[in-house]
Amino acid sequence: MNSILRDDKLDDFLDVFWDEKNADSVDTDFWEEPQEKEKLNYLEYSDLMAVPKNKGKLPPRTLAAIFLIVVMIPVTIWVGIHFFNDRKYLLISLFIVFYSMIPFFLTFESRKPQAREVLIIAVLTAIAVAGRAAFFMVPSFKPVMAFVIISAVCFGAESGFLVGALSMLVSNMLFGQGPWTPWQMFSMGIIGFLAGILFQKGWLKARKVSLCIFGFWAALFIYGGIMNPVSLLMSSYAITKRNLLAIYISGLPVDMVHGAATVIFLLLASKPMIEKLERIKIKYGLIEE
Repeated sequence: MNSILRDDKLDDFLDVFWDEKNADSVDTDFWEEPQEKEKLNYLEYSDLMAVPKNKGKLPPRTLAAIFLIVVMIPVTIWVGIHFFNDRKYLLISLFIVFYSMIPFFLTFESRKPQAREVLIIAVLTAIAVAGRAAFFMVPSFKPVMAFVIISAVCFGAESGFLVGALSMLVSNMLFGQGPWTPWQMFSMGIIGFLAGILFQKGWLKARKVSLCIFGFWAALFIYGGIMNPVSLLMSSYAITKRNLLAIYISGLPVDMVHGAATVIFLLLASKPMIEKLERIKIKYGLIEE
């Protein structure tokens, strides 16, 4: 179909559709050829590929986020382990949320964030939480990482970290909170942040193959690479090379399942989700980079 239904005519169309008695009083010229700009946008959306702005350049807020994520969050987790014996994990989790919100709100620079810009992050987090809950019966087979990567590609590294951290904190209200929660928030947030940076640099493409390769690698080496030694840290075993090797080998099947799940959900959801999110972002001017 060469024409599209304009948004400002949609209400009239529905009025005619549901109430034929008043059809004569409504302008029924719903269909018209889109303007040249609309045609270009429509083709751009249908091709789907999100394109990073200022490709290759990292803004100052991202550098600030790197400091918070690489320095402040690990130090905060270490303080919780060393001084509170891992018993104040909820307090540490709230600190991580606070740290992750700082770079997110820096994306708005001199203007105030609109409610819908915060709402989209809440919705993406809710989708990730619901996805994790939906597959509770299958260990490690979860779509959370796929949604975090998609969020980072569409809305930037800072948003990716925030969605990743919040997803693990909120979903653990269903699966159980514990000393592992801050580490899960950090691990999933790091994956979202790294996906956003790689996409901004042009090294990660908004294509299924590229996203799937990154997702599998991230599940195996980043999430598994952090959570496996954390499991050893929370146990009574000494941290030695032999024990680390054993924990990595025993955790490899779990990480493989997690990676496979991420690949499957990226194959199924990446194109339609990125297409919809790009349309929403451009139409409403959400979280401009």
